Amino acid sequence: MKKFLITVDMQKDFVDGALGSAEAVAIVPAAARKIREFDGDIFVTFDTHSENYMQTSEGRHLPVPHCIKGTPGWELDATIADALKGKDFTPVEKITFGSVDLPGLLREAADGEEFSVQLIGLCTDICVISNALLIKAAFPEAEISVDSACCAGVTPAKHEAALETMRSCQIEVK
Repeated sequence: MKKFLITVDMQKDFVDGALGSAEAVAIVPAAARKIREFDGDIFVTFDTHSENYMQTSEGRHLPVPHCIKGTPGWELDATIADALKGKDFTPVEKITFGSVDLPGLLREAADGEEFSVQLIGLCTDICVISNALLIKAAFPEAEISVDSACCAGVTPAKHEAALETMRSCQIEVK
C-alpha cells in the first residue's frame, strides 16, 4: 500500500506571519518530525495569492493580505523547509482553501495501487479540512487521517470543531 503525506500550507504567513498564531508556531517541531520520519510520497500545498488579493472573494471576506507569491510570507516556514531537504515532494499551489488538483495528483501517484493519506498543517478549520473532505469525496474507500498534533486552527476551539467534523465524515483523527 502506498502512503501519502499532505503537508498543508506550512508557510511563513500562517506560522508566524500575517495570519500566524502561537498554536501554529507550537506545531512546527512535530510537523517537521513527521515529515522527516515519513516513508512515502509527500505533497506540499502552498496557499498562493497575487497582488490583487484584496479584490478577490477571499480578500473581501478576510482582508489580510497573505501568501502573496514571491513574498517571504509565501515561503515555507524555515524549519519545515529544512525537514523537506533531501525529500522528494510534489509542490501544489492552490488559489483557495482546497486544491481541486490534489485528488488527481494522488490518483496519478497511486498508479492503481491502494493508498492511505495523512494530512498535517494549517489551518485545521479552513485548508486542512477542505483538502481532507475533497480527498475523502474522491476516494471514499481510502484510509484518510489527520494528525491533530501536527495541525492548528485559527483558534483552539475551531481546531477542535474541525477535528470533530472530520471524524463525522469518517476521517480518522490521530
